[in-house]
Amino acid sequence: MKKITENSKLSEVWATPVGHDVFAKILMQMGISEKVIKAPVVRSLKLGKIMRLAKHTPLFEKGTDPAVIDKVTQAIIHVINSEPDEVVPKNEAPKPAWWKEAVFYQIYPRSFKDSNGDGTGDLRGIIEKLDYLKDLGVNALWLSPIYDSPQDDNGYDIRDYRKIDPMFGSMEDFDELLAGVHERGMHLIMDLVVNHTSDEHEWFKAALADPESKYRDYYFFREAGGAGAGGETVENSTVSGGKAPATGNQLRAGAPPNNWDSFFSGPAWNYYKDQNVWALHLFSKKQMDLNWDNPNVREDVYDMIRFWLDKGVDGFRMDVINYISKEPGLPDGDPTIGKLMNFTGVEHYFYGPRMHEYFHEIHEKAFAPYNAFSVGETPGFGMKMAQLATAEERGELDMIFSFDHLETPGHVRYDDYRYDLNYLRDYMVDWMQNYGSQCWMSLFYNNHDNPRMASKVDPRVGNDPVLRRRIQTLLAVLQFTLRGTPFVYQGDEMGLVNYDFVGIDELSDVEVRGFYKQFLETMTPEAAWEKALCGTRDHARELLPWNDFPADRPDRLNQQADPEIEKLYKELIALRAGSPALIYGGFALLDGRKDHFCYMRGKDGTSYVVDCNLGAHTVKSSFDGPIQGFRLVFDTTKGFARTEEQALRRPDDRLAPYEARIWVK
Repeated sequence: MKKITENSKLSEVWATPVGHDVFAKILMQMGISEKVIKAPVVRSLKLGKIMRLAKHTPLFEKGTDPAVIDKVTQAIIHVINSEPDEVVPKNEAPKPAWWKEAVFYQIYPRSFKDSNGDGTGDLRGIIEKLDYLKDLGVNALWLSPIYDSPQDDNGYDIRDYRKIDPMFGSMEDFDELLAGVHERGMHLIMDLVVNHTSDEHEWFKAALADPESKYRDYYFFREAGGAGAGGETVENSTVSGGKAPATGNQLRAGAPPNNWDSFFSGPAWNYYKDQNVWALHLFSKKQMDLNWDNPNVREDVYDMIRFWLDKGVDGFRMDVINYISKEPGLPDGDPTIGKLMNFTGVEHYFYGPRMHEYFHEIHEKAFAPYNAFSVGETPGFGMKMAQLATAEERGELDMIFSFDHLETPGHVRYDDYRYDLNYLRDYMVDWMQNYGSQCWMSLFYNNHDNPRMASKVDPRVGNDPVLRRRIQTLLAVLQFTLRGTPFVYQGDEMGLVNYDFVGIDELSDVEVRGFYKQFLETMTPEAAWEKALCGTRDHARELLPWNDFPADRPDRLNQQADPEIEKLYKELIALRAGSPALIYGGFALLDGRKDHFCYMRGKDGTSYVVDCNLGAHTVKSSFDGPIQGFRLVFDTTKGFARTEEQALRRPDDRLAPYEARIWVK
């Protein structure tokens, strides 16, 4: 790959995988369409000039020093040039695999099904619902963490990777669950959380107790500076304990080793006064980052993975797995990039220098011998980075979760706005047309880390069951008819939407509680609460409606499941399962005008056309099925066609708000 410099044309930068995704992310954060890059005059501009022109945009504050702009430019160039590879998308027939044909169902165990009345979901509750899940049509389960944990971040802070947390049950319960899943012809994957451990993990306790312990270098410990004022610096000549070479960082006396932010607010460092050392945590103060550059860390992790695969687990979802490689020396993050991306320092680890090496090593040493499945959570990845991680010939991950479709350009999760489904259409079309057949896409809207998508599209869904059913069904139609593997989050099939929380004391989400305190520094309590309410992860983490709510949780939080939505989910999942054209078939866009999304899927002489209205107003339909010889399979306003007469009828030539139709020939 030709090295990028400030004299490179934007077209050259855009042609690199990392340059493409970095600039796509910058444009998205600024709320600017990628179409601007397609203009010949823009594509011919040099990178340095583009960045200097950006001083007139929200990227930089008014009057920003040119030296600051040059520094940001060099930081971007460094990340772009870190990746010499690229993947040329293929358009040949995809290779079959069970996980491509599957429909996954994510279970958040603590809120799925409470079997013993203690107010917390558990493994026996999941066992009780296996027949329900089988009947729904899903054939693969993903369990969020059930390992022993202090539960600071609801189990994503693991204390013991080989033990079940007693709040969920026992290892015997897990073995029974796994056997029950396999007896029903289903698969089960677990959450793999190895960017960090709990600070109560034996490795971290040993590292903290003894500077000479081998576990000291399992984490990122840095000696604190001298006792001077915060602005002074002292040379950090060794890593604590002398177990690793110096990082070269200049440590500010009385301040953390660098300016990285935690994703849960505040600095990404804990200070341990007794030893005068700092330790890195990108997430909560009890989630300490592992040092993957230490080969002993990697071997211990692979041994743990093999422990679960030996039990018969079918694979793993890998939590923030792209963060496992950090820039050597842990240099300061650029403040301007930090402001743009909301977190300072992220450019030094979201696409680290040894990340692909570690992905390949995990695959070769742990996953491949068991033919196990892997899907990586990769915040910050765009399509080109995803290709490098998932192309079959590279031997790294099977799939990734990219999150760029969960918020529209210029917005973040804590913003109060209405989601425009036209953006979702454009995003999906881009991936359908350009990802390539040797890569496979994950299709999802909801998970344990995000509010419910239907409430983003239209907040009125909480009080309007007809509107809720239309939007939920439209999203389901897209999820089960586009190319990729659907991941249903618990409650999607029930039509659940955001909860009507009324105060911060009702929320247990460690992330939002930290940000709420931060919001209060610049906002009124009312404004801070509204912002927290928009983004809290607890919207997706409350007990499902089939549970009895504990006495300390108001009855108003207990939403009711919609049996009509559940029925439609069953039928849509069954339609996909019985239609190779909807799994492996090609994709062609037929209409992408405003509020229209009409596309065709086809394979071996069978074709489906999906015609959707993405807006809140009636539009003229894009497709007249009978004229083209198609039969109507499904209409969100009427359900599935039950008779030949229904299948051949000519429906109204207008689509109602959020209506979707499926045709087949």
